[in-house]
Amino acid sequence: MDMRAIAMGLAFAFIWSSAFTSARIIVADASPLASLALRFFISGLIGVAIARALGQTWHLTRDQWRATIIFGICQNAIYLGLNFYAMQTVEASLATIIASMMPLMVAFAGWVIFRDKLPPLGIAGLVLGIGGVFLIMSARMESGVDLFGVTLCIIAAIALTVATLSMRSMSSGGNLMMVVGLQMFVGAGVLAVSSALTETIRVTITPELIAAFIYTTLVPGLLATWIWFALVARIGATKAATFHFLNPFFGVAIAALLLGERLGLQDVIGVAIIAAGILAVQLSRAAKT
Repeated sequence: MDMRAIAMGLAFAFIWSSAFTSARIIVADASPLASLALRFFISGLIGVAIARALGQTWHLTRDQWRATIIFGICQNAIYLGLNFYAMQTVEASLATIIASMMPLMVAFAGWVIFRDKLPPLGIAGLVLGIGGVFLIMSARMESGVDLFGVTLCIIAAIALTVATLSMRSMSSGGNLMMVVGLQMFVGAGVLAVSSALTETIRVTITPELIAAFIYTTLVPGLLATWIWFALVARIGATKAATFHFLNPFFGVAIAALLLGERLGLQDVIGVAIIAAGILAVQLSRAAKT
């Protein structure tokens, strides 16, 4: 893994983790599904415009269309839609920790469903990760966490796991930015319909809302997605996923810094255990590969 790939991985992990804090700010002043649909629509317009300026075309490969539709629905609509809705009552740090379980879920599903071989280090990582989650959840339940919101976050992580597993054999084929832009439109369409059916639109214009919306649209929404696809194309999905072990650290640190969310000793220990579990799983998979 070269220095450029390491820099891309660190940037992706930081940006991905920061999205939960910016989402928490947005849903405090706007309807979650409607605001997310608008964000995806704007990101899609920008992404497609950049792709066309780079000479990329609408003529995608079958794998690329599959990635566009599956990620548009599972990642953008279900995963982020449920997380946005849940963060009306769930703290950004907890949502980040639950979402960071995705690599563990992928490894577990690959092991159980697809009969992928998982070395002892990977099995130990799964046990560590699950133990860390239980440690944090036991502390949060004692303080009165919203179980419905937590359930939505878990379903969201499962949806992203399904999307990731469905892309196991996808080839790149170029037109990367076009794929990024078009999947934004898929998510925007699904979320716009969901918002129309379930939400009463509310918006309170504040400087915090404007700043968070612009940041979420351009950085986690567009830049992070491009970095991820580019990183996977550069070093492969298994090695790229190793950087997910940083998400719990970055997520809770950013939430504490910007939102003032407090973390107890049990939370800190749990985050460290989860990160160690994710790293162990990813290192075992990378070594096997």
